Amino acid sequence: MTPSYPAAAASAACYGVATVLQAIGARRAARGGFDVGLLVRLARQAPYVAGLALDLAGFVLSLVALRTLPLFLVQSVVAANVGVTALASVVMLKARLRTQEILALVCVAAGLGLLASAAKPGHADPLPRLAQWVLLATLPALAGWAVALTRRSGRAAAITLAAVAGVAFGAVGIAARGLAVDRPWWHTVTAPGLWAVVGFGVAGMVAFAAALQRGSVTAVAAVLAGTETVVPSAVGFAVLGDATRGGMGPAVAAAGFALTLAGVFLLTRYADIEGPPLDDA
Repeated sequence: MTPSYPAAAASAACYGVATVLQAIGARRAARGGFDVGLLVRLARQAPYVAGLALDLAGFVLSLVALRTLPLFLVQSVVAANVGVTALASVVMLKARLRTQEILALVCVAAGLGLLASAAKPGHADPLPRLAQWVLLATLPALAGWAVALTRRSGRAAAITLAAVAGVAFGAVGIAARGLAVDRPWWHTVTAPGLWAVVGFGVAGMVAFAAALQRGSVTAVAAVLAGTETVVPSAVGFAVLGDATRGGMGPAVAAAGFALTLAGVFLLTRYADIEGPPLDDA
């Protein structure tokens, strides 16, 4: 088995635990708008910093997986972090999983199994430079949307901010999968795709933290997972040369994709994991 498969699974585990740690830190920090100041306040919270370190580990592991696995598979496996988040919430936030949530987690696991069996490993086609610029050019619009949303509170704002974060992290996956490493390597620093990875990564972190301050941990994680799976997967098939195995591969992938997203959105609908108040104690 290629190391990309365990790397993708480990990435999901890192992201799942990181979400709960970030939720603890985000709720302890003073709520603010979509700005760097929020990250500064969060940096003073040890749980958030620990979660950020796990996020970084998860990101590096996802990059390893993205070098040889299709974007739709990696994003779907990473989406399984919502299941890890739910289980970690039980342990760390003393939350309880209802029957619907358990069934949703079973759907996610089954869907990912089908996707893993259908995916055809292979290196990505480089993303054309013009396409990299177009991707980077959408960053200001996404940031403006997030700024408007942080002026609101409640479940609707949390869910929409989570979707914005998902789009941002999906853009990171697209840029990372399609980024060619130039020779000499330092020429890659000027590539708009690399700056897209950085810019969308920061935007995603801030939007995600703002969402965690406003809504259920598992619901926010589920929306993030679903959004960052759908968008980049479509781009992977259309632009980056991602493919499934022959024969029944496309049908199996479609079924796995549908099951994974069904589980994610069931968690969005039924998740209400809040746990005890999060304070500095």
